[in-house]
Amino acid sequence: MSPQNKTIAIIGLGYVGLPLAVEFGKHRSTIGFDINQARINELQSGQDHTLECSPEELHSARHLRYSANAADLQAAQIYIVTVPTPVDQANRPDMTPLVKASETVSKVLKAGDIVIYESTVYPGATEEVCVPVLEKFSGLKFNQDFFCGYSPERINPGDKVNTLTTIQKITSGSTPAVAEEVDQLYRQIITAGTHKASSIKVAEAAKVIENSQRDLNIAFVNELSVIFERLGIDTLEVLEAAGSKWNFLPFRPGMVGGHCIGVDPYYLTHKAEEVGYNPQVILAGRRINDNMARYVARNTIKLMLKNGMDVPRCRIGILGITFKENCPDIRNSKVVDMVREFEAWGATVVVADSWADPQEVQHEYGLTLGEVSPQQPVDALIVAVGHHQYRKATAAELRQYCQGTKPVLADVKSLYNRHEAAAQGFTVFRL
Repeated sequence: MSPQNKTIAIIGLGYVGLPLAVEFGKHRSTIGFDINQARINELQSGQDHTLECSPEELHSARHLRYSANAADLQAAQIYIVTVPTPVDQANRPDMTPLVKASETVSKVLKAGDIVIYESTVYPGATEEVCVPVLEKFSGLKFNQDFFCGYSPERINPGDKVNTLTTIQKITSGSTPAVAEEVDQLYRQIITAGTHKASSIKVAEAAKVIENSQRDLNIAFVNELSVIFERLGIDTLEVLEAAGSKWNFLPFRPGMVGGHCIGVDPYYLTHKAEEVGYNPQVILAGRRINDNMARYVARNTIKLMLKNGMDVPRCRIGILGITFKENCPDIRNSKVVDMVREFEAWGATVVVADSWADPQEVQHEYGLTLGEVSPQQPVDALIVAVGHHQYRKATAAELRQYCQGTKPVLADVKSLYNRHEAAAQGFTVFRL
């Protein structure tokens, strides 16, 4: 069969899989598969709660059909796995979704088929973890009967500028011929072009260091923020001054959540430890970033105490729970760590976020979203996420959300002029 006539199956229709299925579905026969029937029903009705694809975009994929029935995957010759790769409570890679997806594919795998993985993993995972599963349940032989590729996802949830087709794609294959076919496959939809890696391992490593590098850069400015707070210096003013040099990297301090930057480095360090190396710098960055939510909470509490507040009798409002602005994604939200810290002090915490799905927040974190408003004022206000509606708020408007004579404002993302906020009576903390 000609490569151009092969049917593609996308396994997992989340933030990564759905945009991929939609783009391929504009050009060729595509099956969008997800084990969640409710997700399939939603997409068939022309809606996407992740907001990655508009109803118009979903409708434009004329060759895309959705299914939760694994038997329908038999019609495909190319399988692209886009399931999540989280870590467990001990920050160890949890390969369960990847293994389960590989089992599903293996049961419909045929001679000549290609399985491509997009999930972020450590170098070697495709051939060491996924391939044995494919062989075991299919009875086929790797690189003889079936083949594999790896093309790491680079989706940035909520970003409507740097989208799937406009970001250069890394590709790879288990043989030179398959590597070329995989590369040509993605070239059909990626207008920014592709980069064909020399091996699957190289492609896996390239992906996992992308986010590790960003994690370390953020950890550096987070540590600077901690130091400058003790020195009585405003971090943003320092960064703006240093940024006047042409090659200064414009990273800002913040809480690192989400499914990529806060997770992927652990996949790399896990593999490093497996081969006998104890990583230092990467894990140091992780420790700094994982502690920032509690750091914000403790500094907020410190200011509340200085202002004479009885914290256990106070009401603390938090604006935003998604891991990034203008996006409904709540995966690995560090705002939850902040909530737990405030609750440990006995305070009443109210979290508001119109972007987040209340049912998903309740299911994932056991938190009930509420409202922060002039009618329900708080003693301290934390603006944790830079949603556009929060960015456009003035210090005077934020003051209406607060009661008392000395409310505390924790401006996590440095969205506001701290002098204007102080003029409104706020005691201001920001990273």
